[in-house]
Amino acid sequence: MVTPVTVTEPVTEPPEKAAADAPRIVPRRHTGRWLAAAVALLLFAMVVNSVVRNQAFQWGVVGRYFTTAAVLDGLLLSLWLTAVVMVLGFLLGTLLAVMRLSANPVLRTLSWGYVWIFRSTPLLVQLLFWFNIGALYPTLGLGIPFGPQFLTVETVNLLGPTLTAVIGLTLHESAYAAEVVRGGILSVDAGQTEAAQALGLSRRRTLRRIVVPQAMRSIVPTAGNMLIGTLKGTSIVSVLAVHDLLYSVQLIYNQTYQIIPLLMVATLWYIAVTTVLGVGQFYVERYYARGDSRALPPTPLQRMRGQLALLRLRLSAASAADARPSIGGGR
Repeated sequence: MVTPVTVTEPVTEPPEKAAADAPRIVPRRHTGRWLAAAVALLLFAMVVNSVVRNQAFQWGVVGRYFTTAAVLDGLLLSLWLTAVVMVLGFLLGTLLAVMRLSANPVLRTLSWGYVWIFRSTPLLVQLLFWFNIGALYPTLGLGIPFGPQFLTVETVNLLGPTLTAVIGLTLHESAYAAEVVRGGILSVDAGQTEAAQALGLSRRRTLRRIVVPQAMRSIVPTAGNMLIGTLKGTSIVSVLAVHDLLYSVQLIYNQTYQIIPLLMVATLWYIAVTTVLGVGQFYVERYYARGDSRALPPTPLQRMRGQLALLRLRLSAASAADARPSIGGGR
């Protein structure tokens, strides 16, 4: 005898109730992280309050001298020195880097010796040496070696303080620029050069069209740091009485005896210019990173949009989570 089998359908709950009964995922609470952030903000607020409310800074005096003609002239000279030194330094540094990578042992040795000497000597010593070069060479001449000279000029009349600063800073920066360029060239895979040689490209064309464009990804970040360092390093030429930003400020506070506010004027200008240079460095790095396999770093505007989108997503998720119990309870 066959017993009939009764098939019963499974009882299914409404989707709203199932969603309400599902466990909620609660993110981990980083108590220590938020506590450290609160302490850091408290210390930052204390420092800002001490600076803003400290009468010794004399912010009124800072605002009065911030855009005076003497300060702006010194700022323009500092910017001019930075631009000239960086251009000449990297031109000479690139030549030294190519010599260092050359197969000629004489060129390699000369380049290594140049970098060794100028990196081992303090910048201030180099500037003072070039400023007193007239003690070693009172006159400079142009003519036939061991023969008559056609043109002679006194060194004191030829090398003024500004030209001395340009020469000293350029020779110093070129030694570091040579190592930066050499490191960037060595960062390029050797297979790129081998492929160019297989195609019959000359060494000069391979270096100009293949190696250097790829090496710029490694050169630009360090070169940007050198640019900012050179801008701040121009303040050392004030010892040669070059009217840069710092020397112009020193001339003013030697007359008014308002040392702290005038130093704050120079500090704020250095901060403003280095900030602009840092922004420019960011976009230059993005430009040369286009062919890289890694994703480009987001711009500040893209980062802000991403944060706003994440905030909207969290708010919508929180509102949906709060609405779930009321829906389940109504059912």
